[in-house]
Amino acid sequence: MSDSKFKNQVVWITGASSGIGEALAHQFAARGARLVLSARREEELKRVADLCTGAPSVSICSLDLSTPESLGDIAKSVVAREGRVDVMIHNAGVSQRSFAADTSYDVAEFIMRTNYLGPIALTNSLLPSMRARGQGHFIVVSSVLGKFGLPGRSAYCASKHALHGFFDTLRAELWKDNIHVTLVLPGWVHTNVSMNALTGNGTPQGRMDPGTASGFTPEFCANRIIIAAQNNETEVNIVRLKESAALYLKRFSPGLFERLIRGREI
Repeated sequence: MSDSKFKNQVVWITGASSGIGEALAHQFAARGARLVLSARREEELKRVADLCTGAPSVSICSLDLSTPESLGDIAKSVVAREGRVDVMIHNAGVSQRSFAADTSYDVAEFIMRTNYLGPIALTNSLLPSMRARGQGHFIVVSSVLGKFGLPGRSAYCASKHALHGFFDTLRAELWKDNIHVTLVLPGWVHTNVSMNALTGNGTPQGRMDPGTASGFTPEFCANRIIIAAQNNETEVNIVRLKESAALYLKRFSPGLFERLIRGREI
């Protein structure tokens, strides 16, 4: 993979301590990218970094996306240390398993800060250096739920819808600056996302959803993301038939779609 377009590029991945983020770290390392790995759990980041043997360099940068006000200085320090960031992968996030009426405001705010405001803070901090160089790529791991709502996911869906609004707009604004945006819409992927999903009072659900358990592997998802990035795709759906049908119905028969999801259990 020495001919990869990502060879010696600086690729910064959030949520790199497990799941899709870890799989992306391994696959970008195999393509000769210089890695910056971020998450809250520093020990897990060190474990992943030790496995990325193909990368010319791997650095770790622990951060908490739920405190976006702290991220500007972190981004500046990464650019100062690495010299630049070529590819920013917004992958970290937290899901939800509670109806809107049962979800505290604090939980909804935490989800929005983590899934939306944190990535925006990092993006805004990186834009000046990317625009000065006339080069950059944002890869945003959203969800099929960035396209429609689903019971039990009100704040999560809102955060993903917000990402689509921001990054679709950013793409339209920065096309002359050679800055690309790829939105990634996975369906079910076999990660700990449902284990860590927040209930209405903020405690993790602590169990695996059947759909998540039977989902794509993180490695499959990561490989599809890299192909999309190589081709500068604007949007990529990583879905199976059921999720694909939901996307189709929401777009072309929204009334039918709404009737089908009424009363759906979490």
